[in-house]
Amino acid sequence: MSKNYKEILPQINTLIFDVDGVLTDGTVTIFPDGEMVRKMNIKDGYALKTAVDNGFNICIISGGTNQSVKKRLQGLGIKDIYLGAHNKIIQLHDYLDKKHINLKNVLYMGDDIPDYPVMELVGLPTCPQDAAPEIKQISMYISHKKGGKGAVRDIIEQVMKVQNKWSANFDAKCD
Repeated sequence: MSKNYKEILPQINTLIFDVDGVLTDGTVTIFPDGEMVRKMNIKDGYALKTAVDNGFNICIISGGTNQSVKKRLQGLGIKDIYLGAHNKIIQLHDYLDKKHINLKNVLYMGDDIPDYPVMELVGLPTCPQDAAPEIKQISMYISHKKGGKGAVRDIIEQVMKVQNKWSANFDAKCD
């Protein structure tokens, strides 16, 4: 890929994320009753909420089906959440068609093989520092943060800073 990812940041208006390994560290705690619990980073959550509040299109496409994850994301203002997605391209095209979004304006952060087909299509494929080697190979940006440890915040902050929307958020809150 010849373009530097920083050249693409100004045209990004849509942020799409996987859950496990991106918004979480990829581990699951299984309780005796079979309930599976994931851990999410509050700083990632703040960045997602800030992006929503600043008019970015935010979408989640995950193979997982945990309703607690969905509830947490909805609490951040994210309306477009696709769970149980085993062929993520179907959900990607459904979302883009519904919102009339061009692929070149899309940033996607994934971490493992199920994300690969989607990442090949979007304008800015990104991943956490601990992503699978195949995902790192096709990513234009590899965060210095691991999945569930601030990788989402890292890339959202970069997009918003380039577009002068990150610091503007603080100015409004300080008035």
